[in-house]
Amino acid sequence: MMPDLIPLVPEILLAVGAMTLLMFGVFSGERYAPPITGFSVALLAGAALIIVSLPEGTYRAFEGAFILDGFARFMKILTLIGSGFAIAMSVGFARAERFERFEYPILIVLATLGMMMMISANDLISLYLGLELQSLSLYVIAAIHRDSVRSTEAGLKYFVLGALSSGMLLYGASLVYGFTGHTGFEGIAAELADGRSTGLVIGLVFVLAGLAFKISAVPFHMWTPDVYEGAPTPVTAFFAAAPKLAAMALLIRVVIDAFEPIASDWQQVLGFVSVASMLLGAFAAIGQRNIKRLMAYSSIGHMGFALVGLVSGSQAGVQGVLVYLVIYLAMTLGAFACILSMRRRGEMVEDIDSLAGLGRNQPMMALLFSAILFSLAGIPPLAGFFAKYVVFLAAIEAELYTLAVIGVVASVIGAYYYLRIIKIMYFDEPAEKFQRMPVELQTVLVLSGLFVVGFLPIMSTVLDAANEAAKTLF
Repeated sequence: MMPDLIPLVPEILLAVGAMTLLMFGVFSGERYAPPITGFSVALLAGAALIIVSLPEGTYRAFEGAFILDGFARFMKILTLIGSGFAIAMSVGFARAERFERFEYPILIVLATLGMMMMISANDLISLYLGLELQSLSLYVIAAIHRDSVRSTEAGLKYFVLGALSSGMLLYGASLVYGFTGHTGFEGIAAELADGRSTGLVIGLVFVLAGLAFKISAVPFHMWTPDVYEGAPTPVTAFFAAAPKLAAMALLIRVVIDAFEPIASDWQQVLGFVSVASMLLGAFAAIGQRNIKRLMAYSSIGHMGFALVGLVSGSQAGVQGVLVYLVIYLAMTLGAFACILSMRRRGEMVEDIDSLAGLGRNQPMMALLFSAILFSLAGIPPLAGFFAKYVVFLAAIEAELYTLAVIGVVASVIGAYYYLRIIKIMYFDEPAEKFQRMPVELQTVLVLSGLFVVGFLPIMSTVLDAANEAAKTLF
């Protein structure tokens, strides 16, 4: 068993660490929430170090149900970075809002454990186990601000719709198993190579519907704006980052590993989902006045852009998706560092008009936020431009010209609402100044700003790493 468990060492560390911290918190009380937060970040960092230090190669455990390859390593490290920064960014908010609950960082660690299971899933059963471990933790932290009606409502909406999507995915998985006789991805692919049936295609559609909900792609996006707005802001920052990456990684592995022989079928479904997500993300965000709702529609649009690469079904396309996710993570964390700093007289403000005059009141914050917004809009030579460039290039190489053109048009339309925020920050009459930005948010904002502005020198490194990760799937 010991050699079999080597690829699971990071997951075992997170599971044992989370349960230990939970016991410590239960017996020690809320006053020990800050050290538990610190230990949670240390656990995530430890898991990332173990993944990096494991020897190169592909490892399998539990008769192939769990796989650790180059793709899994790449996505796990990204997910751990997103989760670690999400916990760190919540420290100031927790202190200011009397929100210091020891369960919060532990639930993020458990959700991250589920995400890592999803990324390494090579079987429909392990896929569902990872997905549910992640989802159950996310339902709880969406509603963790028990004194807030909005937070409770967000958790309830997320739970009801999430349960529906999990049921759809499970029904699709049962159809796939029924028609192929396999739950392992290799077995499913081998059966599909001999031919497909209508029932199997229906099962594929249900599986894709369940996974589309997890990345909040249209038409399964309806929970996103309400949950993003209602959940506490650090929770929203977490939702926008790590879970999206893990769900996208799972979607990539399912369609490339298990359903590759019927690529023409899933490319049609994902092509529609991609176009719908890009267009809805571009148009629906225009009328938003709440910045968290705007970021919700922005994330829907960005998942649509990322799917453009996956629809191409090629190694270059998957490489493009991975590069897109790296840049999306950096931009999202930086944007939410600014949103978490929107505080006056001890209260959070979420109205976009509250940013008026930020360029004069807090010029450095406004400058870095503007760079991130320009990057989100895809303005060259910032990182966001290259993110869209690589996925559109993959689509053109796959002769998906219509998809690439729609993507460019949606990108131009979406630039409006990012530029509107910059206009408010620099040209509107100044509003009351925000409180001083906490050190941890300053750090995240500076790192994010430096990444999006200085992406060009490190672009080849990111492209090479993404290419090595994508290569293991082909």
